[in-house]
Amino acid sequence: MGRAFEYRRAAKEKRWDKMSKVFPKLAKAITLAAKTGGEDPSMNARLRTAIANAKAQNMPKDNIDAAIKRASGKDEQLYEMTYEGKTANGVLIFIECATDNPTRTIANIKSYFNKTPGAQIVPNGSLNFMFERKSVFAFEKPQQDLGELELTLIDYGLQEIEVRSDDDGEFVVVYGDYKDFGSLNEGFESLGIPLRKATLQRIPTNPITLDEAQIMELEKLLERIQDDDDVQALYTNLKD
Repeated sequence: MGRAFEYRRAAKEKRWDKMSKVFPKLAKAITLAAKTGGEDPSMNARLRTAIANAKAQNMPKDNIDAAIKRASGKDEQLYEMTYEGKTANGVLIFIECATDNPTRTIANIKSYFNKTPGAQIVPNGSLNFMFERKSVFAFEKPQQDLGELELTLIDYGLQEIEVRSDDDGEFVVVYGDYKDFGSLNEGFESLGIPLRKATLQRIPTNPITLDEAQIMELEKLLERIQDDDDVQALYTNLKD
C-alpha cells in the first residue's frame, strides 16, 4: 500500500491488543506456508519467513507450533484470495486475504465498500498495472556501515535501501524485485540479520495525494477492511 498508511497503521497496532488483532493473521500466514511448502522450516523458506515475522511481533512459540500443526488437519481449509476496489477520489485499494470461507469474506469486503459513498469493488486484475510487486524487508539499523551492507545485499537482489524511524528508533527498509524474495531472505539469514518484517508488497506506480479531510474519510474504510480477520494485507496508491 502507500507506505504512509502502512506505518500509521503500525503505530496504531502497538496500542491495540495484539493477541486479538495481530496474532490470528500471523497464525494464518504460518498455516498457509506450512500447507503449501511443508511443515519443516528448514526446507520451507516461506514458513521460515512467516515464523520470523511472528517472532518479531512477540507471538508465543506455542501459538506458532499450533499454527504449523493446523496445516496437517483435514478440517483446516484456507484459501488465498485477492480483491480490488476504488474510491470516488481516485484511491485504489488492493486486498489480500486468507480465509476458510470465501463467500463470507467477499460479503464482508463488499459491505465495507458499500458503507463508503462512491467506493466500489472492481474486477480482479483491474489494478495489476497500477502496483508493482516488491520484496520488502525491515530490520533494526545495524552498527556496521550501511554502504558496505548495501553492496553485499546487491548480490542478493537489493534495489533500494532507506532508513526510517518509529517509536522504537531507527530501522532499515530494503526493497527488491518480488522474484528475488527468496534470495534476499537467504542473504539476511547468511548475514545473521534478524528481521522485523519480510513481505511481498504492492507499491503504487503512480501514487496520489489527498487532503487531510479526504484521508480521514478514507481511513475509516481502510480500518474496517484491515480489522477483518480474513484480511492479511492492504495496499493503496496513496503517496507517502
